[in-house]
Amino acid sequence: MADRMSVLFDASKCTACQACSIACKQWNSLPAEKTTLTSSYQTHQTFTPQTWTFITFKEVWANNKMEWLFFKKQCMHCAEAACLKACNHDAISHTDKGFVVIDHEKCIGCGYCVTNCTFNVPRIHPKTNKAYKCTGCPERVSNGLKPACVQTCQPEALVYGTRDEIMAMAKNRLEKIKPLHPQAVLYDAPKLEGVNFTYILLREPEFYQLPNDPAVPVSVDIWKDFIRPFGGLAIAGAVLATTVGFIKTRGQTTEHDYASPKGKEVGKDE
Repeated sequence: MADRMSVLFDASKCTACQACSIACKQWNSLPAEKTTLTSSYQTHQTFTPQTWTFITFKEVWANNKMEWLFFKKQCMHCAEAACLKACNHDAISHTDKGFVVIDHEKCIGCGYCVTNCTFNVPRIHPKTNKAYKCTGCPERVSNGLKPACVQTCQPEALVYGTRDEIMAMAKNRLEKIKPLHPQAVLYDAPKLEGVNFTYILLREPEFYQLPNDPAVPVSVDIWKDFIRPFGGLAIAGAVLATTVGFIKTRGQTTEHDYASPKGKEVGKDE
């Protein structure tokens, strides 16, 4: 893999302009969808096959003032991705930059990625029967460009760079904002070997409906590392045993059918 690339979302800089969501739709030719306000000025409650990123709004009264806390939702592009492990048709992979992508030529719409995603991101399109989510803009980053959402972000709440650059920047930024935002944390999911969309959050992860210590579900590890590799052998063994048993039984039946009755010779009447 080439240099692993990452995006940093800094919640202390986000103004919830939602330009990132619009840029995502424009670049990926995703149609607009009819929405309603779900809370405050939030227009989407969750992902759809045609909405891969959106901003959540939360209003908190603290320190005698109203705070608006914003959060950008999209695929986290986990280094150890549960969706990739769960996919039975090798339709999900990492790009050379570390982003998680779905090959729609291979995807059969089984929904395993939807069920097992640590962050509940992919969605199946009812017409194409394929899974969809944020791609990380591989066609842009492979040509030296930033992802569309990062490119359009005016307050620089989104920053793109190598993994090492992003992590160093995130730690330095966290130290600077701690006096003003004492509850701020760096969210990077170490049990997933890091996520390529790293976050500076102004509250604990649960506030943003994020798992506190995300990891690949044990069921996915069992499926990928044990059942799937050896399941094929077990099926092949069962088929072989059935075939051998059939041949053996067939042979015994044939021998029985053509055996002479006791005390009689074949071809002679009593």
